[in-house]
Amino acid sequence: MNIRHYLPLVGFVVPTVIIGYGFVIPRSCIAGVNELTIGFASSIVGACVTYYFGLRTLASDYRPKPS
Repeated sequence: MNIRHYLPLVGFVVPTVIIGYGFVIPRSCIAGVNELTIGFASSIVGACVTYYFGLRTLASDYRPKPS
């Protein structure tokens, strides 16, 4: 796996963090560090973990088979 495999993940995480923590959360009633902002962060981390293990599964499916 190389860096280009992670570009879709970066394309998801970077805007999500910028929009969520930069614009939406500070202007809402859930501003600050609380259960909701920690839950939002954990959903982003969960998406990253799921993406990583999905790439590993896909890479193992297409790995050359020993002869």
